[in-house]
Amino acid sequence: MALFGAERVAFLGTGIMGAPMARNLLKAGFQVCVWNRTLDKARVLAAEGADLAETPADAVREAAFVITMLIDGAAVLAVMGQAAESVPDGAVWLQTSMVGRDAERVAEFAEDHGIMFVNCPVIGTRETAKRGRLVVLASGPGDALDRARPIFDAIGSKTVRLEPEARGASRMKLVANAWTVGIVESLRDQVSRWLVRLKT
Repeated sequence: MALFGAERVAFLGTGIMGAPMARNLLKAGFQVCVWNRTLDKARVLAAEGADLAETPADAVREAAFVITMLIDGAAVLAVMGQAAESVPDGAVWLQTSMVGRDAERVAEFAEDHGIMFVNCPVIGTRETAKRGRLVVLASGPGDALDRARPIFDAIGSKTVRLEPEARGASRMKLVANAWTVGIVESLRDQVSRWLVRLKT
């Protein structure tokens, strides 16, 4: 049962990857509130039906899900530092950025602020993001992953669920396998476009 009625998503970071992801969520019927450091990039999505927030805190206030798609871990921590106190109880933070070594710091930040957290970086290109064919690597509590499935389905063609406590070689193997899937998906899309051009 949804805690917030119609599912409302706060999308923080509407750049090269974030904008098409947010757009696909709108197409899937989610209520989307967007924020970007450069507001003009978010304003384009407002013209397509998204709500526009001037601050990260404003964006997350009524959200069932908070999605971050930012340049790195430092940016994620800085933006969520402004938003964390306004995240509603029970909301799920879906961290889709590639944060590398900062992943543990980001997870600890979520725990310190009592926010349900899913680390779910996405693999793909701007083109696969536009087509809703990203690969999502999702690690987090099972109930949160279940709740987030409609979001993952809207932005991606495949979701790989990783064990929440996976470490070391096991995690690297899973990530490597998922990375291979992402490459195959991208190549398949490119080959399909080439074949269409050859036929025309």
